[in-house]
Amino acid sequence: MRGTRTQAERDAATVEMMYAAAAGTLFAAIVFALVVSPVLAGRVHGDARHSWVTAAVAVAMVTFCGAVAGILQRHESRRRAARDVQGGGEPPLSRSIR
Repeated sequence: MRGTRTQAERDAATVEMMYAAAAGTLFAAIVFALVVSPVLAGRVHGDARHSWVTAAVAVAMVTFCGAVAGILQRHESRRRAARDVQGGGEPPLSRSIR
C-alpha cells in the first residue's frame, strides 16, 4: 500500500501531469503538422487526402499518449528514487509484489 503523500508531493504530481499534457500536446501537434504537410502542400490528391489526414491524426494520438506516459513514468521513477534515498521508501514486501 502507498503511504500518504505530503502536500508538496501532491503539488509536484499535479505540476508534472500538467507538464506532461502540455508537452504531449506540443509533440502531437508537431508530428501532425509534419505528417499532414504533403496534403497542405497540395502533393496528395483525391481519396488519398482523407486517408493521409486520418493517418496524421492516428500518429499524433500515439505520439501524445507515448509522450505523456513517458514523462509520467520518468517522474514516478525519480520520485521513488528520491524517497528511497531519504529512507522513506515502501516496505520491501510491497515492492516485491508489483
